[in-house]
Amino acid sequence: MKENSNTEKQFPYLVYIQFDESKKPYSFGSFEKYHVNDYVIVETVRGQEIGKVCVPTLEYDEKKVKGECKPILRKATQEDLEQKERNIEKAKKAMIVCQDCIHNLDLDMHLINCEYTLDCTKVIFTYISDERVDFRQLLKDLAHQLHCRIELRQVGPRNKAKMVGGIGNCGMECCCSRFLSDFDTVSINMAKNQLLALNISKLSGQCGKLMCCLRYENDEYTELRKGLPKINSQVVYEGNKYRISSMNVLQKQAKLENKEEVKFVSFFELWPELETKGCEQCMHSENKQKPQKRNKNEKGQPEEKIKNEKTNRSGRHEKQRNDKREKPRRDKTKKF
Repeated sequence: MKENSNTEKQFPYLVYIQFDESKKPYSFGSFEKYHVNDYVIVETVRGQEIGKVCVPTLEYDEKKVKGECKPILRKATQEDLEQKERNIEKAKKAMIVCQDCIHNLDLDMHLINCEYTLDCTKVIFTYISDERVDFRQLLKDLAHQLHCRIELRQVGPRNKAKMVGGIGNCGMECCCSRFLSDFDTVSINMAKNQLLALNISKLSGQCGKLMCCLRYENDEYTELRKGLPKINSQVVYEGNKYRISSMNVLQKQAKLENKEEVKFVSFFELWPELETKGCEQCMHSENKQKPQKRNKNEKGQPEEKIKNEKTNRSGRHEKQRNDKREKPRRDKTKKF
């Protein structure tokens, strides 16, 4: 452990690198400075890979490094980039071979991607399956035909959507393939908190799971719903009893129903105390966003403080003058 810590301290620079299949940046130690969009060769758990520098080179800081910091081997040459292109074509042929083997063995697994390491010593197959698969015979067949190390990597439906990509319900590229690096848990309670209709087909993304964007606005809806009653609770409005059938938190409007009529009433008419509470919160947020600027002199002291000091000093001088005036005059007449 001490030897690893000593080697990590020897790195003067810290470089963040992204790989093609992931938007997540990984930290590596370096003895040289690299620019953004430079391609470098690194040693990972899977083997030698080509990565792209995504952040300008930083000074090495142990607090920013999690676990062991591996070094950058060298900068990628034109030959390395050509080898990468050849590996992509080679991976397409290996994927066809793997699909044929899966079909012959009648295995319940769906192949997603295939990738070779830079030195072609290892090929990685990514697949998805609902159940556990016995692929011992598949490994033997692939090793016999491809003549290299084989790794079969199982991923979930969210990772599949991230690798494949696509267009979401909003008309934009899926968040997972565009910028998300890690997946946070999304529960049905978040949809309930936002008062959405619990239609699973509309709330689900391409992966079949609940959409990640349900988590983005959950905290805001939680803050807006503070102090509000639950749906189907009874309220009294204009002397009549009503049931709250639904609420629009953004428009601050509630739908009231009884046997005779249906009304749409604003929150401030039902609960006037919310208006004063909302004004206080707005004032508090404005004070946080716009801090008061104080003009400073050359010494860096606020002018208000200097004015107070001047008034204090002037008041002190005036007091001294008044004391002098109040003192009785000495009689300058000579006594004989």
